[in-house]
Amino acid sequence: MVLNELVIDRGTAPSLTNLHVYADGAFVTVVQGDGLIVATPTGSTAYNLAAGGSMVHPGVPCLLFTPICPHTLSSRPLVFPEHVALTIVVPREARAGVYASFDGKHRVLLAPGDGVAVRASQFPVPTVCNLDASNDWFRSVRDGLNWNARVVQGAGEKAAKA
Repeated sequence: MVLNELVIDRGTAPSLTNLHVYADGAFVTVVQGDGLIVATPTGSTAYNLAAGGSMVHPGVPCLLFTPICPHTLSSRPLVFPEHVALTIVVPREARAGVYASFDGKHRVLLAPGDGVAVRASQFPVPTVCNLDASNDWFRSVRDGLNWNARVVQGAGEKAAKA
């Protein structure tokens, strides 16, 4: 069980990963690159955001699917409805295993032929809010991540360019 994200990555292997992805048993795609992030809305502002995924309000019931450094320009993040069960499989012919990390902990080696099943929990995590959930989330994104804020460059940055 994770609160933020599942990360599947190639670790120190020099080769790209090829991860076969299925949604409710139907083939979706092969992710070729450094790996894949499956995040919850709570985890959307962490590694998922740094990898180019979207920030998602915690009131949106979904799973976020974000490739890590994909080896194709057409590979883009996706958003799945919360009821979809995802399965990520390391193909048997893979050159190396990959690592699965659950909220940055419990790093597990997945050998060729192994897979991971992912689904949203039926039980949401209760949170405490100062005002209401939407206002707190937007304030947190604005203040904590400087979302949509124009940062004026300081004198030190100008001096460094001289």
